[in-house]
Amino acid sequence: MKFSRIIAVTGIGLVLISFGAGAGLSGSQVINDGQHHGDPPYLLEDGWRPLLNGKTLDGWKLQNPERGGWDTSAGVFWGGPDNPKLLKGIPKPGDRILNTMTDLKPVPSNIFTAETFGDSELYLEFMVSEGSNSGVYMHGLYEVQIYDSFGKTPASQTAICGAIYSYIPVNNTYIGGVAPRVRAERPIGQWQSYHIWFQAPRFNAAGKKIANAKFLRVLHNGVLIHENVEREGPTQAAMKIPEAAANPLMLQGDHTQIAYRNIYIRPLRPISK
Repeated sequence: MKFSRIIAVTGIGLVLISFGAGAGLSGSQVINDGQHHGDPPYLLEDGWRPLLNGKTLDGWKLQNPERGGWDTSAGVFWGGPDNPKLLKGIPKPGDRILNTMTDLKPVPSNIFTAETFGDSELYLEFMVSEGSNSGVYMHGLYEVQIYDSFGKTPASQTAICGAIYSYIPVNNTYIGGVAPRVRAERPIGQWQSYHIWFQAPRFNAAGKKIANAKFLRVLHNGVLIHENVEREGPTQAAMKIPEAAANPLMLQGDHTQIAYRNIYIRPLRPISK
């Protein structure tokens, strides 16, 4: 059986899926409905480009170069039940990056892109081991927490993988953290994913902010955990840069061991409903 195409037009977007013979897909797929569709979106939709070149850290910078820690790797080794904290990379060029290439001595740096981005859609995968604590900072300022929290009772609403972290504290008061709608963590030693639709803050001609940054949608391992979450200002431990229409992506590396792979980005598109 053959279906040439299915077109759905909505008020804010277009969904176009072309079907070939049998059950396979052919032609162009313009999905972007904010849902999980099996394989990662960069394999199913156009416009994505990788932020890792599979060989080197070209295109990335260390926030504290003297501390290092990061490099590419051809494979990531988790220590398993006998050594659950261990997260090591095969020391040769590859398509993964880790902050443990110098055994966390000294404490590694955070790492960020040389390029800046405005409204954007981000997909990446990460692996935690026992005790891992990292974060994905959109614009270098607004964090989605990465944490070893599977099967654990969190000490706070931000001690959950997938939480949006608190603002920079004032007088030791922490506010603004947002727990995920549902918990979608996987056990340590397994690859996990975030798919983030992010809207940058808005500024008028005089440079005054007129609209906050917003996480339009966040999927954790394909599960919706956030929708339309505004951020009034930067997260604790954010980069020391002002809010702007375009800023870099930062990955936190100065806490504990963490690994990343398959980091892809594209300009934000309307989410079709």
